[in-house]
Amino acid sequence: MTELNADRARQAIVEYTRRLAESAAAAGPDAAVPTAPEWTVTELVEHVGRTQHWVAEIIERRVTDFAQLPTEMAVLPRDPGEWPAWLSESARRVAGACSDDALDAPVLNAAADGRTGTRFWMASVLNETVVHGFDAAGAAHRPPDIEPDVAAALITNHFAMLTSPTWEAQRPESAHALRGTGQTLQWRAGDDAGAWFVERRPDGAIWQPGSRPADVTVTGPASSLLLTLTRRLPLTGHDATGISVEGDTALVQHWLDHTAHVAG
Repeated sequence: MTELNADRARQAIVEYTRRLAESAAAAGPDAAVPTAPEWTVTELVEHVGRTQHWVAEIIERRVTDFAQLPTEMAVLPRDPGEWPAWLSESARRVAGACSDDALDAPVLNAAADGRTGTRFWMASVLNETVVHGFDAAGAAHRPPDIEPDVAAALITNHFAMLTSPTWEAQRPESAHALRGTGQTLQWRAGDDAGAWFVERRPDGAIWQPGSRPADVTVTGPASSLLLTLTRRLPLTGHDATGISVEGDTALVQHWLDHTAHVAG
């Protein structure tokens, strides 16, 4: 299974925001973020909370055009002691905005990839929350904790974004670099969370769920695959990830080097 139902996605947004808040409190506001070295924990918390409030407003207002996107951002409380409540509020607001009634409502899908707008934003917010939750855990020297079903859903979202019409329009250098002459890559979750097959075609990269022979296969826990794809973990040289590569490692590294879709 590589997608979450709406109830699970909403629950995960709230739960992973709670975990992020705990890590941020443990690390402290001025702590550096090793996997996002340009940020402090303060900036990470601000980014996640602001993003959640911003997305909630998009869905609440049923925004259908880029020109209608919100221009004002939520304000981070000055007192770090207030951050857990502020993050809880932002998470519950965006989860509530992604109600069953909103799932098929007319809302802008910034990727233009066939999903409804609400489903697109729900996956995007979950991605921000989970990946930045890993960043916060690293700042607090806490172990990562990403369930396989959540990681698998975010891997699916990752490939959907990288092969979307909007990616081609907004990140042409990346989209062009991912073109090829039939080279194939497979990402396979060893914990049975899913598999993803990528083909680099002359007119652009495409992906499909499922497992099949490929020029290179990357296998590992779904969480490690997600964190490798989002460039939080190295492809090789880190035994704790459980990642193994069979085939053309350079092909995988080329993919990672030219995919700029990371949270934040």
